[in-house]
Amino acid sequence: MSEVLASVQDRKKVIRDQAHENRRNQEHKEELSRAICEKFVALPAYAAAKTVMFYVDVRTEVRTRDYLATALSHGKKIVVPWCNASGELELFWLKSMDDLAIGMYKILEPKPELRLLPDRQVSVAELDLVMVPGVAFTRDGARMGHGKGYYDKLLEHARPDAPLVALAFECQLFPEIPTQEHDVFMDQIITESAVYQGKGRR
Repeated sequence: MSEVLASVQDRKKVIRDQAHENRRNQEHKEELSRAICEKFVALPAYAAAKTVMFYVDVRTEVRTRDYLATALSHGKKIVVPWCNASGELELFWLKSMDDLAIGMYKILEPKPELRLLPDRQVSVAELDLVMVPGVAFTRDGARMGHGKGYYDKLLEHARPDAPLVALAFECQLFPEIPTQEHDVFMDQIITESAVYQGKGRR
């Protein structure tokens, strides 16, 4: 590995560790998460969208699971991702909170018996709006995930006109994050304090 790449990975690890700690220590997660989700559904892009991807929170991410039931009442096709055995994200049409169960790693995900039903599978091209989780962000839309690249692969295939909107607490924002050519920038980042306009995929 070149020294440049090694130093990028080192810098990423420092930021990732700090962001995780910040997020663990974040107080009032429930109330802040609800406020952030309400800002998401207040976006003009949400009003215009027919098919919307929500992520289901894991660990200390902005909590979305409590808001999903509300989203299901909005008359839209709500889609959630799940990770297959190959480590790739697949998309599932969520019709009811009963479609979800606690799976591996204590993650709430679509029930195995429903995942592969043809009418429940959704292609990335169908998404009109994509909610994105992450570990750390900059205000101009750079994103750092867990380093496994699950979302990078998915986001590469999202339609250019489907906004990518990240949810985060303010404590997850950093002045800069090392980025590489293939990194996808968010169109918007919503925190408890603001909606930031990112660079997007220009």
